[in-house]
Amino acid sequence: MTATPPSPERCTALLERWRPELRLSPRERSVLGPELAALDAQLERLRQRRLRVAVFGRVGVGKSSLLNALLGEGRFATDVAHGCTRRQEHAPWKQAITGLERVELVDTPGIDEIAASARQRLAARVALGADLVLFVLDGDLTAPELEALEALLRGGTPLMLVLNRSDCWPSDELGDLEASIRRRLPAAAAALELVTVAAAPRRATLLADGRVRSEREPARIEPLQEQLTALLRRSGLLLLALNSLRAADRFSQRLHHWRLGHGREAARGLIGRFAALKATSVAANPLVLLDVAGALALDTTLVVQLCRLYGLQLDGPQARLMLGRISAQSALLGGAQLGIQLLLGALRQMLVLAAPLSGGLSLAPAAPVALAQVALAVVATRRTGRLAARELLRGAQVGAARPGALLRRLARQDPEVQRWLVQWQTLDTAPPLQALLP
Repeated sequence: MTATPPSPERCTALLERWRPELRLSPRERSVLGPELAALDAQLERLRQRRLRVAVFGRVGVGKSSLLNALLGEGRFATDVAHGCTRRQEHAPWKQAITGLERVELVDTPGIDEIAASARQRLAARVALGADLVLFVLDGDLTAPELEALEALLRGGTPLMLVLNRSDCWPSDELGDLEASIRRRLPAAAAALELVTVAAAPRRATLLADGRVRSEREPARIEPLQEQLTALLRRSGLLLLALNSLRAADRFSQRLHHWRLGHGREAARGLIGRFAALKATSVAANPLVLLDVAGALALDTTLVVQLCRLYGLQLDGPQARLMLGRISAQSALLGGAQLGIQLLLGALRQMLVLAAPLSGGLSLAPAAPVALAQVALAVVATRRTGRLAARELLRGAQVGAARPGALLRRLARQDPEVQRWLVQWQTLDTAPPLQALLP
């Protein structure tokens, strides 16, 4: 029996097949250009095995100082004034990690001096561009930190919690602070380990003239350095592969939702045209059987056209299954429509045949009967179209996200993947089905 390839290899192999098969129209490339560029950048990092570790947190918690301590040099700007980092910056980490060609450390702006909506966008950007996030605190959890942490968790971003500036707390109070942070963590983050460091510690020295001077001491980040190195050696390539798969799934969902929304108006127009054709056919045909046969033919053609509109291959097993479900669900509607149309058609024919005997008086009620048939034909066609569109949308939403399908399989089969994807919710972001119906 052939052994199942490791999860990183499965992710890479699927993405190498999936990306060249992604066919985009010029309009889609224009609308989704930034998302496509971000996806391709992530896939290129996977090919080159370049993993990104980003720091994230409030202004002034010492994110840049922490990265400088990891690097062993002052690569990232620090300042006593809050908010020194205005945009994302990155630098290579010199630590060698097995399975990875390079690890990049990424500095990000602080989260507490921007509006809540902007915090959500910043968290999303960081999650998209980082394979692991160091969420840095320097005290108890604040409301903006909790909000940003929950946003990262909802996106499935792998996290490490880092408590910086431990030198500012007496040893007896530091334990109480750590316990308080743990109590306030969301349930999804309860299992995360809290690493305590001092990236830029300072010591107060009493001078001979009585003044107190603050002197900088060597960084104390050994626990973080050891845990980060061990984590990346154990799971670094997996994190890079999973983040690439998540990025592909996000883009696949975004493209799929755009296509469905864009197709709504086209489907609405298509159903309207077929309703008008059926109404004309019913009004023009004097025979009941011709009305029924024409209605069935038009409904069948409408379903076929909707399949093509939503990109369903008509010769595949999915199409046969879909058409079977549509036929089964529309049986009751079709039966009711057939019965009413037969009754109205028979009544109309009787009135027409009785015209010579009644001196033409029986033709007067024939017109309202014909109008009722036309109205029924229009309503039935619209209901059939919406029913078909609903089934097609449901089938498309299930089958469109191949990267997401692999993520679900890996989460079931690989305990390590399940650990990192416990909060992954990107497949639950689809717009309501009702909003996409024509």
